[in-house]
Amino acid sequence: MALLRDDYSNAQAFLAAQPAVKVVDLLLPDLSGILRGKRMDIADLATVYDKGMYLPGSMFALDVMGGTVQETGLGFDEGDADRPCVPVPGSLFASSWLGPSVAQLQVQMLDHDQRPFFGDPRHVLDAVLERYAARGWRPVVAIELEFYFVDPERTAAGHAQPPPSRLTGRREHRTQINSMADLNSVSDSLSEIAVTCAEQNVPTGTALAEYGPSQWEVNLRHVADARLACDQAIRFKRIVKGVALRHGLEATFMANPYEDMAGSGMHMHVSVQEESGQNVFASVENLGNDLLKQAAAGLIATMADGMAVFAPNANSYRRLRPEAYVPTHATWGYNNRGVAVRVPVSGPEDRRLEHRVAGADANPYLLTAVVLAGMLHGIEKKLPAPAALTGNAYTQRSTAPRLPTDWPTALARFDASSFLREFLGDRFVRLYEITRRGEMQDFAARLSPLDFAWYLEPV
Repeated sequence: MALLRDDYSNAQAFLAAQPAVKVVDLLLPDLSGILRGKRMDIADLATVYDKGMYLPGSMFALDVMGGTVQETGLGFDEGDADRPCVPVPGSLFASSWLGPSVAQLQVQMLDHDQRPFFGDPRHVLDAVLERYAARGWRPVVAIELEFYFVDPERTAAGHAQPPPSRLTGRREHRTQINSMADLNSVSDSLSEIAVTCAEQNVPTGTALAEYGPSQWEVNLRHVADARLACDQAIRFKRIVKGVALRHGLEATFMANPYEDMAGSGMHMHVSVQEESGQNVFASVENLGNDLLKQAAAGLIATMADGMAVFAPNANSYRRLRPEAYVPTHATWGYNNRGVAVRVPVSGPEDRRLEHRVAGADANPYLLTAVVLAGMLHGIEKKLPAPAALTGNAYTQRSTAPRLPTDWPTALARFDASSFLREFLGDRFVRLYEITRRGEMQDFAARLSPLDFAWYLEPV
């Protein structure tokens, strides 16, 4: 707890510099990346750093609607028992969109014996990072996130709709990739997001208009700390949602909010540093050196196993369509956005891999854990990389493994994966599969308008 005591000194300095702060939102991302937690008076903050804040372990047995999946054993079977949640060092920041009186602090869950709780995705990532550290390696990660601004008012059918343009008043349904005019229409919102990200140490880079109406991509800069990169991604999503509401908009990281428009992804760029800071993938060759090729081979070999993480809910699979910049086969190549694993254009010292499969709805800790595990699997096994694809990856995929494009198949593959059990742990694989399967079964049991439109009269 020495690190937490040091961090509490930083927290005291923060509060002294922010005298208007009266309450702190304590934030715990669940398996779906949804923030759970409590709002606490700052007078009680010292206790959180000393003993932790208590929340039930069932926070990691929830479906997306907040219902406990009892089959996990973390609900009534253990009396819905509380566990301590301790601060993530360096994560206390002002929440300016909520006003000057509110700050926020990220936390992580420990078990009853003060060891990391197996169900917390941040600790799942820690276990993978320990294997890199044993080699003297440190992954360098940058996350790109796509999202939509939508009108808070739904259509008559309850569907999302694009917001009216602030400049023209029109509700645009067209798509204009990299449109500067579209960017100008939400310039005030994006500018406040950038300012707030800077206040919360979220290193944003470029922002651009994507393919869908009022769809945006923001790139987070690379950091040589994979956990921090994920912490920042969690903060980024909260900032985007909070700032959007201040501007009369709603932001969604739903994988596919419009059935006839592009979905939203979460792409991850990864390289690996030695203790000296040297990139182990550095190479004058466009496709990288042997280590990079082995890492790419590992990602390709394990990609189908991880699809239940990359596409975690029912809507995720509506994004998986051919020629929609969403790979449906485990492929790789240089400077090609149609493949699943891209080697971007870069200088020799910046050679890296970009994982392009996951939706924006994925949990960033779990995505990072599975990607890093796949890379290390390929390196440890010295797997040979298949031929890199060129041209249209959707027609040139040859014998590349097809990825699961439906939820039941993805969950079955996840549950049967010896690779994931080795890297993520048996208990976590079981917990995740049971929780996701419970949500899937509940979703499938609900009657939708299509049930009546297609079957009520004809059948």
